[in-house]
Amino acid sequence: MADKNKPAATPAAPAEGQHRNYNERRWMKPSKRAEGYAKDRRSKVHTYGPKEGQELSEYDKGIRSGYLLCQSDHAGMYKYKKALSEGKSPEEARAISKIKGKPKDAA
Repeated sequence: MADKNKPAATPAAPAEGQHRNYNERRWMKPSKRAEGYAKDRRSKVHTYGPKEGQELSEYDKGIRSGYLLCQSDHAGMYKYKKALSEGKSPEEARAISKIKGKPKDAA
């Protein structure tokens, strides 16, 4: 009897000597908390709240990194849905959603 929680097929690993392209985003959505966490990570100190001015502990750095990665996943979905609403094809929308930062033509 097959286990329902196991995936049907395992994802293919990159071939020997090849690496995943980290210039391409998986998915992303901005938020106010993410903006504050990014500011904390850049300055390496708490920038608001009761610990303001204190250095970030390793735990706090990890919390902020994990949260920012989660936000990265949601922003791509936001871009994907926006592109679809603008009349792009699903293939074009998928490509747009994986681009990091703002598009070059939006100045």
